Order: sequence, then structure tokens, then C-alpha cells
Amino acid sequence: MIEPGKNTTPNNTKIPTVLTVKNAVERIKSDCPETAISEHFLRSLIKDGVLPELKAGNKLLINMDVLVEYLTNPNAEKFRPKPKDNGINGIRPVGKRR
Repeated sequence: MIEPGKNTTPNNTKIPTVLTVKNAVERIKSDCPETAISEHFLRSLIKDGVLPELKAGNKLLINMDVLVEYLTNPNAEKFRPKPKDNGINGIRPVGKRR
């Protein structure tokens, strides 16, 4: 069982801090009020495949450890945008019919 106030499991595995995009921006702005980071910026990083997508229902979540790592070193190989699937000659595939 995880003890309240602890950020580790019984085997000392760190539990990541995962917040909604809105709460992540609020946390960043509380630490640095002058920041230019916005919800739109974080959502675009996720959409472009730079940061991993985590979803819980309709909520888009972000791992704060990964975000801080990205903000510290945005040119790291692991943060390269993922190639987009543009289908054939730029025509995107449509959903299958039932």
C-alpha cells in the first residue's frame, strides 16, 4: 500500500506526477510566473508526438518528469517529432465503413 504523502511504492519505485495539461501549466506558472508556456503549447507538443500522449477518458494528461526533461533539453533525440502518416501523396485515409 502506498503511504499518504509518499511518492514511492513499497519497493521504492517512484510514482510519476501526472497532471492534466491545464494543471501542468498552472504548476509551471506557480513556480515561474513569467513563463510563456501555455496549454496550447503543451497540447501541440503532444499532438506533434514530441511528448507522449496519456489519456484518461477525455482528459489529456502529461507526465511532469518528462515535461521538465523536455524543457531542460528539448533537442534530445527522444524528443524528435514523430513522422506524420499523410496517407498516399498527402491524402489522408478515411475511416472504414461498417
